[in-house]
Amino acid sequence: MSSNNSAFRRRRPPFFPVMIIGLFAMSGVVMWLWNAILPDLVHVNNITYWKAMGLLVLCRILFGGFKFGPPRNNVPFGGPGRWREKWMNMSEEEKAKFKEQWRERCGRRG
Repeated sequence: MSSNNSAFRRRRPPFFPVMIIGLFAMSGVVMWLWNAILPDLVHVNNITYWKAMGLLVLCRILFGGFKFGPPRNNVPFGGPGRWREKWMNMSEEEKAKFKEQWRERCGRRG
């Protein structure tokens, strides 16, 4: 292992401990917000710290999935700019043919 690579690894915080610390910190925030806002607003009971952690994990499972890391910006078909560029480079005949194909696929909507 080169010294350059080992120096980089020493500067990065370990993933697992940072994730655990973040989970505990966010659980405290969820508990505080729930207990400060929701009982008066929608007449629910206060929650404990461990229920807040369970709620946080449940929301992550239901709404966030198990993806970690930065968002990947998965835009279908290469993104909106690609279609605009493709449309601008089409001739009038190609545009008419394209529109007709979409009318056949999607039906005629006025």
